[in-house]
Amino acid sequence: MAVDIQKRNHVQVTGNGEQTIMFAHGFGSSQQAWKQVVQAFEEDYKVVLFDYVGSGNSAKHAYSSDRYQSLEGYAEDVIEVCDDLNLKNIIFVGHSVSGMIGTIAAGKRPELFRQIMMIAASPRYLNDEGYHGGFDEESISGMLDMMEKNFNEWARYLAPVASKNEDRPELAENFEQQLLSNDQLIAREFAKATFLVDMRADLKHVETPIVIMQPSDDTIVPHEAALYLVKEFPDSEFVVLKATGHNPHISHPEEVTKYIRKYIAVEAL
Repeated sequence: MAVDIQKRNHVQVTGNGEQTIMFAHGFGSSQQAWKQVVQAFEEDYKVVLFDYVGSGNSAKHAYSSDRYQSLEGYAEDVIEVCDDLNLKNIIFVGHSVSGMIGTIAAGKRPELFRQIMMIAASPRYLNDEGYHGGFDEESISGMLDMMEKNFNEWARYLAPVASKNEDRPELAENFEQQLLSNDQLIAREFAKATFLVDMRADLKHVETPIVIMQPSDDTIVPHEAALYLVKEFPDSEFVVLKATGHNPHISHPEEVTKYIRKYIAVEAL
């Protein structure tokens, strides 16, 4: 049976322009995370939103542990959405793990992407000799164990850690509800694929221009991991946002919008 890719990934296409911007959400989230950002681009661009299989309003029955045990499966989803919509020369904006998913997709099909913008992205979350990823094996193992044994407690713990901005508790509350909307088994497998990834050896081979936006204070992705991306990508720009927390497109959408616009303009020169 043929797969209906647009239904599988709950693809939404809006906007009036010829240039395509594709927004890709991070782990535990959905395309709804971009709602405060995309409205600024719909007048001048074709805007593509989607949910990874297992997230948001995707067709969860299409989930396969074999396909999605690594980020390769999610990158294949991105490529298939692009092909199904006959898209090329895309500006890909990826939050968190989507930065690396976009990197994999661009490595496989570079002609699809004009530019990749990644927000709060990391090539490896685990610490290693000479590399600070922010987590040790024990902490990742403990997180995965908590997701399996007490999913509600895991979401209650992670949401404020990721959101920061303690003066705006609604950010953590909303993110907690977003996390809890995910299927427990699928979310745990996505977390494993995300937090155990190691993309460091692949960065130098990416020819697509990259823009790296790093929050000024991000508990999930330390500054050192972002600087590693800047050093290793052959063609990259780097900006430190004033925004704090791992979800600046939600907490500080105006700033994120401003820099997306700025770096689109710079790349077009």
